[in-house]
Amino acid sequence: MRLRKKPWADKEFEINDKLIENPNEFKGKWNELFGNDNPIHIEIGCGKGRFISTMSIKNPNINYIAVEKQRLVIVFALRKSRQMQTNNNLRFICADVSELLQFFEPNEAQRLYINFCDPWPRKKWAKRRLTHSNFLSIYEKLFLNGGEINFKTDDRGLFEFSLNEFEARDGWRMKNICLDLHKSNFEDNVMTEYEEKFSSNGMPIYRLEAYYKK
Repeated sequence: MRLRKKPWADKEFEINDKLIENPNEFKGKWNELFGNDNPIHIEIGCGKGRFISTMSIKNPNINYIAVEKQRLVIVFALRKSRQMQTNNNLRFICADVSELLQFFEPNEAQRLYINFCDPWPRKKWAKRRLTHSNFLSIYEKLFLNGGEINFKTDDRGLFEFSLNEFEARDGWRMKNICLDLHKSNFEDNVMTEYEEKFSSNGMPIYRLEAYYKK
């Protein structure tokens, strides 16, 4: 989806202090920034921000960092966080997921959320999928002593691909695999904007939890 710059965007960047412009400066120091030793959870590709803002409000004892590579998208998430009056446990980074290890020390984060990422459906695009083994190797370095990924998608092909990628690598285990999340008995699900749209059209939502232990 092509996005045009909104007239309010510059003002949002000016008044919202949740965007970290130089995240590499906080590598190994995120808990100092938050002022506590609470666990750190990261969302990759936060979109317009409803999911991560809701999580921030529901779980004040967890620190959240949302990563979004498009500046024209992250400004929506910043505005959403301000409108929802989120806690001080939320920050945003405008960067690509391939840069994660530039911003975080091993074991600094304990969980990643990957929600409705681009499925990159053509076979030649497989390496761009956020659950491709190349990306899993990045997450493994981030989770040096263990961590988890919560993954949701509406794309069955991507979901099956992801199951195979996790299964093929040493150290990963999966549980709570849902082929139709909203018809399952899974509790405490927080929906994204895309998820609400897809599910309202009767589309199944696929979900899994993958745990890494070296």
